[in-house]
Amino acid sequence: MVTRREFLKGAGIAIGGMALGGGIVAGIGSMAHPSTKEKHHFKELPEYNKALMFFTPTEHAVIEAAAERIFPKDENGPGAKELLVSYYIDHQLAGAWGNGSKEYTQGPFYAGELTQGYQGHLNKQQIFRIGIEGLENEAKKRFNKSFANLEGEQQDEILKAFENGEVEIKGVSSSYFFSLLRTATLEGVYADPLYGGNRNMEGWRMKKFPGHQMSYADIIEKDEFVVIEPQSLHSQHHK
Repeated sequence: MVTRREFLKGAGIAIGGMALGGGIVAGIGSMAHPSTKEKHHFKELPEYNKALMFFTPTEHAVIEAAAERIFPKDENGPGAKELLVSYYIDHQLAGAWGNGSKEYTQGPFYAGELTQGYQGHLNKQQIFRIGIEGLENEAKKRFNKSFANLEGEQQDEILKAFENGEVEIKGVSSSYFFSLLRTATLEGVYADPLYGGNRNMEGWRMKKFPGHQMSYADIIEKDEFVVIEPQSLHSQHHK
């Protein structure tokens, strides 16, 4: 069975979602890099974005739990919960991405082909609220508990059903909601911490990604791979 470690060692961008090793896992390629505060002596960035702008606390708990199953903590480093991915998703939904301000949403509406994506009138705020309601309803139907209170394997069972489009939800397919959630989760892992996720740049540290450096002039001609302490847009702004 493929593990998250093997995903992290791959090159390029992984396409699709797979239920692997205790979580719905997907990675974006390069080299794995264990990351702990004991191994890295760095100054933590302030958690100035750790505040909800769109989700209710209950909705946030569901998304936080689901994101952790999509990108779980393991020997390579922290998972989505520790990386504050749910706050990244929350902040994106509170802005233009969530309210669809740059999308054409006028009728008539027809079901699109698989290659065309979603063709309806709902914006992502509405789709996420419908999806969260669907996760909660399915959790109560199958296990008589809230999704956030389920065991990891139970959460995986429901997420797999959503990924496969097996759960009926209003106005949109469960598979489309899952694809949005999975994409947003991976974005939150690897986006600049300025936007609310990738806490302390740990997502970057796992990939040995340097973030936003001012220059590579001093190392560009070196033959060996150089590990650079990553920098975020926020840290550069406060220099």
